[in-house]
Amino acid sequence: MVVRPFKALRPTKEMVSKIAAKPYDVVTEEQAREVARNNPYTFYKVSRPEINFDHPVDTHDPKVLETGRKHLEWLIENGYMFMEDKPCIYIYQQQWKNHIQTGFFATFSVDEYIENKIKKHELTRKDKEDERALHVKVVKAHTGPVFLMYKSKPEIDNLIFKHATGTPEYDFTDETGVRHIVWVLKDEEEIKKIVDAFKNVDAFYIADGHHRAAAAVRAAIDFRNENPNYTGEEEFNFFLAALFPHNQLKILDYNRVVKDLNGMSEDEFLRKVSEKFEVTPVEGVYRPERKHTIGMYLSGKWYRLEPKSGTYDENDVIASLDVSILQNNLLAPILGIENPRTDKRIDFVGGILGIEELIRLVDSGAFKVAFAMYPTSIDDLLRVSDEGKIMPPKSTWFEPKLKSGIVVHLI
Repeated sequence: MVVRPFKALRPTKEMVSKIAAKPYDVVTEEQAREVARNNPYTFYKVSRPEINFDHPVDTHDPKVLETGRKHLEWLIENGYMFMEDKPCIYIYQQQWKNHIQTGFFATFSVDEYIENKIKKHELTRKDKEDERALHVKVVKAHTGPVFLMYKSKPEIDNLIFKHATGTPEYDFTDETGVRHIVWVLKDEEEIKKIVDAFKNVDAFYIADGHHRAAAAVRAAIDFRNENPNYTGEEEFNFFLAALFPHNQLKILDYNRVVKDLNGMSEDEFLRKVSEKFEVTPVEGVYRPERKHTIGMYLSGKWYRLEPKSGTYDENDVIASLDVSILQNNLLAPILGIENPRTDKRIDFVGGILGIEELIRLVDSGAFKVAFAMYPTSIDDLLRVSDEGKIMPPKSTWFEPKLKSGIVVHLI
């Protein structure tokens, strides 16, 4: 696999905490605007350029996207960001609560994505691809890193981890309590050791950022068509990502809330659920403790749901996921939610918000029932990717998220 050092555009030490922002797709437009009201340096003004206007605009409009490019130029012209003088690898460590993950920023091959050596587990939407591919082309940069992982090997891991020591270039804690630490690796011999080690790796896996990756590839194909004599070494042939060993990453639960019981009384609903699940009332709050246990919150009470034998195919990696078991045995046949991607009666709550958010949403009356899921495992995700299959929607919530604006890849 190709790992390519690059010259990052990056903030000065003093500005990194002001510039760095969450990925563009985990905040609403209003949340991004709120940050920008108090912080004129925020990278949202690049990654979400619609917030540069005080009226609704079309996010596919090149004139809107051009304001993102102009803000990036403003950050450079005023000395808030600068260009690295030589290609580097950027060791990146995140600390959140008692969890630590260490990887690195580099650039990765568009061709290996096209050849499916960079494996996916999620469907992408063409409209979102279109928007972000145009963003790449107008801003002339990869502004948000893709979140990649590889199957951990101690001999490779240690080549990375040994550089996560000494005085870092950046060290700041963000608004969600995540500490971000970056060391700049400039030593050409040490970089070569890392690059060479990954030549023997068979595949990378997208953990998060499927649309960012697809958009970078779409933009690269356009650039190639516009430059038929391209050599393959141009910057647009490579996209920005952070790569981590798989055993360092943390998937949180991705929970479900539904607005109504599809016209049934609670007794009727519970009776139907008990046809496919063992339903056990639980005292206090219930958090699923292992795979194939699901929490259900209804009218102030918690229940443990365990799928009955024969309700799913244990040998099918997709059918045996808890999100599939819930969808196929309860959400679709009982609550009538056939397509969770589009049905307005269901919503999804990332585990970062905690079980308390499920209780709040149901107790408020906005939703009738909540389902607390046990997190999908990294091993299940790798297996799905290796088999070339697609996870059901909203199966994984990776935390902590990567920051945008710590390093930018100009093309």
